[in-house]
Amino acid sequence: MSSPEWIQPMAATLTQERFTGPEWIFERKFDGIRLLAFKRGTDVRLFSRNRLPQDIPAVATAIAALPVDTVILDGEGTWDRSGAYHVFDIIWLDGRDVRPLPLDARRALLAALPLGAPLTRVPALEEDAPWERACREGWEGVIAKRRDSPYEPRRSPHWLKMKCELTQDFVVGGFTDPQGGRPGLGALLVGHHEDDDFVFAGKVGTGFDTKLLLELRSRLNAIEIPKPPFTKSVGLPRIRAHWVRPEVVVHVAFIEWTVHRKLRHSRLLSVKP
Repeated sequence: MSSPEWIQPMAATLTQERFTGPEWIFERKFDGIRLLAFKRGTDVRLFSRNRLPQDIPAVATAIAALPVDTVILDGEGTWDRSGAYHVFDIIWLDGRDVRPLPLDARRALLAALPLGAPLTRVPALEEDAPWERACREGWEGVIAKRRDSPYEPRRSPHWLKMKCELTQDFVVGGFTDPQGGRPGLGALLVGHHEDDDFVFAGKVGTGFDTKLLLELRSRLNAIEIPKPPFTKSVGLPRIRAHWVRPEVVVHVAFIEWTVHRKLRHSRLLSVKP
């Protein structure tokens, strides 16, 4: 079977959950360019995730030297001092489409390939909390991958992206009503003080259990006020919103500030006494 000219790369889904388990492996998330390598005989072609050709002679030469006739590799290219191609998956090998194989089997095939510099194999992380190592060492994050997952041409829930987070204290200025079967409240509306202003920073809607949702609703009901306490409030919801005196402080994790100075992918870590 001849190898295809192009394969849509598998993509990871961003998650705010933090977990480990025997059915998952974890890898470092590199901050580079996604790179798919197609080798057919001595011909090597490199493409970005959007199928844009990439001219990286050292990587192409190393792939051409591999002792296989056809291979398609997936990985991340970094152009720091190492200039490495960090290979984390194999899609095709000597006329065989290996995408249906579970990840563990594909990793075994990849491990058998003699990758020479600047090619490097992405190892599995063995830490109990690999995302903490990622943040300590200044990585972008980690990728959790199900060991039994095939290679899918989509953004898959079998690959989960855990990015390093920022943390900060915020003051609760309101909350929204719950929807569906959720108890207590929907999301906290939080802000921070900036000179003399109380600035709306966005919503925090995850990180709660049922007990905390009910406790918070009771606590916030007791300090409810008729109008928003925010003095700068771009993007403030007006429907199903309640306002409270800005007294309750929460510790929040988030990925980054948006260009509009709102929290992106926030989650509650704790409520201050």
